Amino acid sequence: MESNRQKKFAGLLQEELASIFQREGAAYLPNTLVTITKVRVSPDLAVAKVYLSFLNTNNTGLSVATVNSHAGEIRYKLGSRIRHQARVVPTLTFFVDDTNEYVERMDQIFDKIAKERKDSERGEGGEQLENE
Repeated sequence: MESNRQKKFAGLLQEELASIFQREGAAYLPNTLVTITKVRVSPDLAVAKVYLSFLNTNNTGLSVATVNSHAGEIRYKLGSRIRHQARVVPTLTFFVDDTNEYVERMDQIFDKIAKERKDSERGEGGEQLENE
C-alpha cells in the first residue's frame, strides 16, 4: 500500500511528465498522443514506474521502447522541473497501460453474451409460437 508521501510525489511526477510529453512528445513519437495514466513510486522515491497510453499508434510495444530509450533525457527534463521540490529525481521506467484494451475486450465479450442471449430467447419464443 502506498503512503501519502508516495501518492503526492507520484501525482507531482504525473503532472510534470504530462507537461513534458505535451510540449516535447512529438520529438520522441511524431503524430502520437501520449497520456500518462498512472505513476507508481517506490517507498524510497528513487524509482518510478510510469504507465503510458498511446493514441494514433499501431505498435504500442515499439512506442514504449522508444520512450524507454529516451528515459535518461526525459529524467533530465523532469529533474530541471522538480529540482526545488524533490531531493532525488527518480529513475523512470515506462510501461504500456493496457486498461483501455482490456475494457474494450470485456465490452466485446459482454456484447457477444447479450447477443447470444437475445438470439436464444428469440429461438425459444419462435418455437413456442409454432407449437401452439
